[in-house]
Amino acid sequence: MNRPSLRLYVDAQFTSPYAMAAFVTLREKGLAFDTLTVDLDTAQHQTPAFAQLSLTRRVPTLVDGDFALSESSAICEYLEQVYPDTPVYPADPKQRARARQVQAWLRSDLLPIRQERSTLVVFYGQSMPPLSPVAQVAANTLINAAQVLLAGNPAYLFGQWSIADVDLAVMLNRLILNGDSVPAELVDYAQRQWQRPAVQEWVNQRRPAL
Repeated sequence: MNRPSLRLYVDAQFTSPYAMAAFVTLREKGLAFDTLTVDLDTAQHQTPAFAQLSLTRRVPTLVDGDFALSESSAICEYLEQVYPDTPVYPADPKQRARARQVQAWLRSDLLPIRQERSTLVVFYGQSMPPLSPVAQVAANTLINAAQVLLAGNPAYLFGQWSIADVDLAVMLNRLILNGDSVPAELVDYAQRQWQRPAVQEWVNQRRPAL
């Protein structure tokens, strides 16, 4: 049997939300791929072999035949263009642009949340102390933006599911799964995204002990 031409390199603990986005995109598109783990704690991503493969020496890195690509948003957009049969972005250009805006914002802003609510909360069940004032401001920014995007309590951000829904749900779950105060309608939204089979497959990965 031929091995899949697609390979996805992810972190060994399966806690990277960016690796998760690439993984879910591949699964939602029904593409066959191999998942390979990189131990960031022992700096496997800095080895010459991985550095030769991954320009940025980061996970996720996708290999498609003789082409390698890192950075999760670039990977998702590449897969959308090359394997378009099952879309993971809205078809409407304005909604697609908004989905990419949401993804870019979640990756580039809200650093205090990411610092004080690591994804160990989400995937290992760790409990963290109350948010600092700076992180609470970031949480309020997240919640306010999510309420604007989800005005009227739709099931998804843009009418139909998109990969941006996963990214937003992960960020909300950093707070929700730690027991921080989040409006009920946003809790319902995050829980809905969490039940997708592709998301559950990532959530239920066998993880090494911390």
